[in-house]
Amino acid sequence: MPALSTGSGSDTGICWLLCQTQLQHMWIAKEDLTFLWDMFGEKSLHYCNPVPILHGAAALADDLAEELQNKPLNTEIRELLKLLSKPNVKALLSVHDTVAQKNYDPVLPPMPEDIDDEEDSVKIIRLVKNREPLGATIKKDEQTGAIIVARIMRGGAADRSGLIHVGDELREVNGIPVKDKSPEEIIQILAQSQGAITFKIIPGIKEETPSKEGKMFIKALFDYNPNEDKAIPCKEAGLSFKKGDILQIMSQDDATWWQAKHEGDANPRAGLIPSKHFQERRLALRRPEILVQPLKVSNRKSSGFRRSFRLSRKDKKTNKSMYECKKSDQYDTADVPTYEEVMPYRRQTNEKYRLVVLVGPVGVGLNELKRKLLISDTQHYGVTVPHTTRAKRNQESDGVEYIFISKHLFETDVQNNKFIEYGEYKNNYYGTSIDSVRSVLAKNKVCLLDVQPHTVKHLRTLEFKPYVIFIKPPSIERLRETRKNAKIISSRDDQSTAKPFTEEDFQEMIKSAQIMESQYGHLFDKIVINDDLTVAFNELKTTFDKLETETHWVPVSWLHS
Repeated sequence: MPALSTGSGSDTGICWLLCQTQLQHMWIAKEDLTFLWDMFGEKSLHYCNPVPILHGAAALADDLAEELQNKPLNTEIRELLKLLSKPNVKALLSVHDTVAQKNYDPVLPPMPEDIDDEEDSVKIIRLVKNREPLGATIKKDEQTGAIIVARIMRGGAADRSGLIHVGDELREVNGIPVKDKSPEEIIQILAQSQGAITFKIIPGIKEETPSKEGKMFIKALFDYNPNEDKAIPCKEAGLSFKKGDILQIMSQDDATWWQAKHEGDANPRAGLIPSKHFQERRLALRRPEILVQPLKVSNRKSSGFRRSFRLSRKDKKTNKSMYECKKSDQYDTADVPTYEEVMPYRRQTNEKYRLVVLVGPVGVGLNELKRKLLISDTQHYGVTVPHTTRAKRNQESDGVEYIFISKHLFETDVQNNKFIEYGEYKNNYYGTSIDSVRSVLAKNKVCLLDVQPHTVKHLRTLEFKPYVIFIKPPSIERLRETRKNAKIISSRDDQSTAKPFTEEDFQEMIKSAQIMESQYGHLFDKIVINDDLTVAFNELKTTFDKLETETHWVPVSWLHS
């Protein structure tokens, strides 16, 4: 029964038959069954493709049974006749004949008769086209006019075939010469072709490139649609993605166009995306005006101050900036967000919690959300205690409301870069120190830190592994509806400055949020829209639970420092 060895592995017909034989306690002894099982399970046997000895085993068995009926019936003949009449054996012989009567050898196209004598290395390739693209791009050599295979998409049909390579010269498609045709015309021919496509190719010089060890994953920091990209060599080969998507890089052989696929995508075929260098160069040339201006709100000199010290617009009319930052926002303008190499990370039980950074415009409700989180579990969440050089008031305790230090010590700490943010108001310094964050984390608590978005960049270190949440306002219509009875708190030191929201406050909040998201959105891990305080609070709680128990993608630099 050699024709039965056309399958492979434990799912072949012969293995199924042996299982049935064993289950039905047929005439094969256990030792023989084990021998047959091992023999037919041998991998080398499945690589064979022998020619069947005969094509009509079932008819031969019938002839044999008829002839035996005319002979004296001894014990052996009776046993053989009984065996040949069993349905299992008849089915086995029928399957044998079905397989034996079919030709499984591949049908190759005939060798073309018009091959030039000098084309001794010509290849005739036939690929069967289905709905999947062939996964190759072509270009025209400007000097020779030849059509050259520019790239092979990893995991595509051409790549899996192993027959077409980068640098191969394409001469014909389905017998149609392509020498005088443009790449667009050839693509049209391929698009109209159905079933098998025959290529006539002159092999190029294959350069062996060492394969990179391991897998590389990147986080996309911008949205990309290949159909809107005029520079991409083949729009159909492009891979679209959204900001925050995780992509697996399949090839970086081309300095301009990388090959990638979405992480976890079962489809092995890669798509084209602009390389990091190419995208950075493009974005730097066409950056919007909003990205080259430091983030400013109203008449403040800059925005580097704690939200708890902010002044409302009305206060700003009579007071200068309460908390003027001594750092510049200009360093951020040199950064063009494209991709960030990442790897999976999951917090271990004995590790400190990741720092949670909250960002959002004035009046968005960030302080209310932070307060609700603290009240919900004071043993699990903590906040930093700010430093100040102003005098301690009677009802205050050092280390509770503020950490009170001298002006000289404060300025010394500034020089030693010990502050995340700091500023000056009424001749007194206020600031949030790095050590105050470490103090909360050391107590095995989740530190909720409220800072300006430009500060986030300096907190993205292995030590803190920050998870950045942008608290975003809803539409201005919802703000008018939900905040009509609310008040905006101007100052942490002076609660009496709380005033009702004005239309101007709403417009400023929306504008400020748009600027933050546009300029720093690539640093945000999650966006929570504070339309309803309870809903937003529950969303934050769920996010924190996942942050502590699930795997997240973090920059490679955090884990390889």
